[in-house]
Amino acid sequence: MLKTMTKRRQQTSSQKSTKPATNPSRAPATRQTDGKALRKRTPRSSHSEWTPPRDRRDPIELLIKSSTHRVQHLVPIRYGRMLQSAFAFYRGAAAIMAADLSSTPSTGLRVQVCGDCHLMNFGIFATPERNLIFDINDFDESLPGPWEWDLKRLTASFVIAGRHNNFKRSQPREAALAAARGYREQMARFAQMGALQIWYERVNVDDLLAHLPEKSFRAAAEAEIRKATHGGPEHDFPKLVDVEQKQPTIRDNPPLIYHPRRAEAREFIEDLRQAFARYRKTLSDERRVLLDRYTLTDHAVKVVGVGSVGTRCGVLLLMAGPNDPLFLQVKEATTSVLEPYLGKSTYANHGERVVNAQRLMQATSDLFLGWTQGRGGRHFYIRQLHDVKVKPMVEVYDPPTMNVYAQYCGWVLARAHARSGNPKLISEYLGNTDRFDQSVANFAESYADQNERDYQEFVGAVRKRRLHATLE
Repeated sequence: MLKTMTKRRQQTSSQKSTKPATNPSRAPATRQTDGKALRKRTPRSSHSEWTPPRDRRDPIELLIKSSTHRVQHLVPIRYGRMLQSAFAFYRGAAAIMAADLSSTPSTGLRVQVCGDCHLMNFGIFATPERNLIFDINDFDESLPGPWEWDLKRLTASFVIAGRHNNFKRSQPREAALAAARGYREQMARFAQMGALQIWYERVNVDDLLAHLPEKSFRAAAEAEIRKATHGGPEHDFPKLVDVEQKQPTIRDNPPLIYHPRRAEAREFIEDLRQAFARYRKTLSDERRVLLDRYTLTDHAVKVVGVGSVGTRCGVLLLMAGPNDPLFLQVKEATTSVLEPYLGKSTYANHGERVVNAQRLMQATSDLFLGWTQGRGGRHFYIRQLHDVKVKPMVEVYDPPTMNVYAQYCGWVLARAHARSGNPKLISEYLGNTDRFDQSVANFAESYADQNERDYQEFVGAVRKRRLHATLE
């Protein structure tokens, strides 16, 4: 940690930029010819500790502020989901950690960061070529920024998850070390590769499954993948749709899936059609041809995730024939929680910001990924609702399985950063030993303690009616 508040503010102010560069790797600090030289300014040991600054923002106020522009009757559902555990709270508290990370040391090396890089924002999904890969899958908060921020949020999430799973005292730290080690070792490999080689890099699911230590977990994962692979829009159709008088409509399941009130319907549908036409223009020509085979049939509001609850999200039902459905997910894109500390996005539409971050950081992206603008100037991005997506079951992982999963998360994150940043400089800074790994694991343990304190304060705020939470 920094020794004085003055020094902390100096480092923080050097990270801010009103307009981040389109290519994060072209930030001034990357003109260094040797990544080792950065260690003099920002020693690897400086990443080790977390001590809350004296002027640390009130975490409850930050949560309230982050809920200001959300659908207000859904905000209690968000808080109810965060109330379940310190682990669930961490998933919804990206705004709190963004403020905290802004006061920590930085090398000055910039990449396209995920912005909400915790272990539940990774998963298995199918490429447009129908190959199964393991990758990052959430970019709502993404901006160009310090690569360390993603790695610190990721390693802290493993400590918090390990404690949630009742691991023994040292085992959560081992998972954090595995993630940091995976990141460092893969970044060293990427430093020796050409730009195109890095771009073609992807993590095959079979390789991940082969390294799982427990046969039971491997069998369970393979079963989930088989189930997801054999599914698809036609599989979701009878679960999500009612058919009345040969007209399919999305099935209501309030408060999680519901249609807008009738008084709003006519205006809402007209606005939706205009927004959908704008979305179509963001797709490449061949994908417009595919989309045009479908007719927009119905739309419903859908509550999703933990951190996204309260943002305007929905499901679109499109039909190309009686038994040929397509489900698209619409998600509102708002200001990134990183923006107060890293500056505004170069994209006027936050949906475009999210889409381009996803295309930059993922090995391959959804076939129907695009963006649009709706009523009142709100920004959205659109992708398929389900496309062979398999979420990790980390709540049941034992320590050996968690360590393997952590290593692969570190690998995927290193590849995502290497696409937009300078892997050679980052690798030279990290070095060949575990010195940085140990430092960031120390941070992860300290920040997990901070998260627990914030969670208890959050629980107290709900009890005192400062916040209203609804348990589903």
